[in-house]
Amino acid sequence: MDESGLDRAWRALQTVMDPEIGLNIVDLGLVYNLEVGPAAITTRMTMTSPACPFGQSLADQAQAALRAAFPEVRAISVTLVHDPPWRPEMMSTEGKRFLGLR
Repeated sequence: MDESGLDRAWRALQTVMDPEIGLNIVDLGLVYNLEVGPAAITTRMTMTSPACPFGQSLADQAQAALRAAFPEVRAISVTLVHDPPWRPEMMSTEGKRFLGLR
């Protein structure tokens, strides 16, 4: 079965872990607007808090994970944003379960 580029991109981003929480950025709900094309991949992501000291580091790790999964794509852009602000409701069911939330 052939995996779509979008599925492959989401899987790549699931390898990026938030060091304070111990959960990946996808299940935390930090990734917004992932677009995958043959020549470019773009995404926006946020942090659980605008004051998070790991923001740029996590964005860099996300870009590196996408680059590793898509070596053939020339342009990969990960933009760190704070709007809309992150809320716990943005987490996946797995993320909420991991943190003991309902």
